[in-house]
Amino acid sequence: MNFWLWVLVAAAIAYLTKLLGYLVPAKVLANPRMSRVAGTLTIGLLASLTVVNAAASGTAVVLDARVGALVAAAVALWLKAPFLVVVIVGALAAAGLRLLGWP
Repeated sequence: MNFWLWVLVAAAIAYLTKLLGYLVPAKVLANPRMSRVAGTLTIGLLASLTVVNAAASGTAVVLDARVGALVAAAVALWLKAPFLVVVIVGALAAAGLRLLGWP
């Protein structure tokens, strides 16, 4: 199969998944347990994507300025800084580490 066929198959699956979401009854979505599960899954997915993007470079695990930025942002979050401050702290940490020669 060629590349464009796989792109169309992926688009169709994404569309059908979205369509199935609209067909879920409102009663199920209003359940407090469902809200907790959805919130927890969202946090877990975001955390895993963040760690993978910070530590992976191709197929290798790399410790570079991105990891330092992630640690600095985590400390800012732990100190309950606003989101914009967390982003700025992470960016400044990465810039500072790169300025000091850490790749």
